[in-house]
Amino acid sequence: MTTAPTIQDDRIRIREVTLLSDDWYVLKKTTFDYRRRDGRWQTLSRETYDRGNGAALLLYDPTRGTVLLTRQFRFPAHVNGHPEPLLEVCAGLLDDRSPEDAIRAEAEEELGVAVQAPRRVFDAFMSPGSVTERLTFFIAEYRATDRSDGGGVAEEGEDIEVVELTFADALARIDDGAILDGKTIMLLQHAALHGLLPR
Repeated sequence: MTTAPTIQDDRIRIREVTLLSDDWYVLKKTTFDYRRRDGRWQTLSRETYDRGNGAALLLYDPTRGTVLLTRQFRFPAHVNGHPEPLLEVCAGLLDDRSPEDAIRAEAEEELGVAVQAPRRVFDAFMSPGSVTERLTFFIAEYRATDRSDGGGVAEEGEDIEVVELTFADALARIDDGAILDGKTIMLLQHAALHGLLPR
């Protein structure tokens, strides 16, 4: 299916947008003219994968020096040679919610923690060469007494193990390759740079 051009500005002229898939998420192929820095126009074609925007959250306990992560199976990582479940921060899609509302809901579902006031720390495009998703990153404190079961929503295919690590252990797992998830590495490094937890 081909759709009408949508985005126009002084650098981009859309020629054609073709819908390639609208199953799990939306995959489109767009042909467009791009005005280069030297003023010349070049015709390009790119595919974009639109899964919606998301939010990610690092929960940390500064008193005990711990962080709360998830461990879950990720099929795309599996087919790229990593069969083991990934250690990750809590995250999820916005689904027409604000980033704050979305991450509070995800923290409750995945980790069993009711987060009242997550602190927004930065936004990032995680794979801007092909994926449209923009992630909003948060941090929030938790206490051991705040936790219930978590585990995700089984009807959505989630099978999430809640993992509590010391901050030092989490950082070491980046170094030894046990933590490979980009959003998790970014939030743990943010915590280290800002001295949020003892090392």
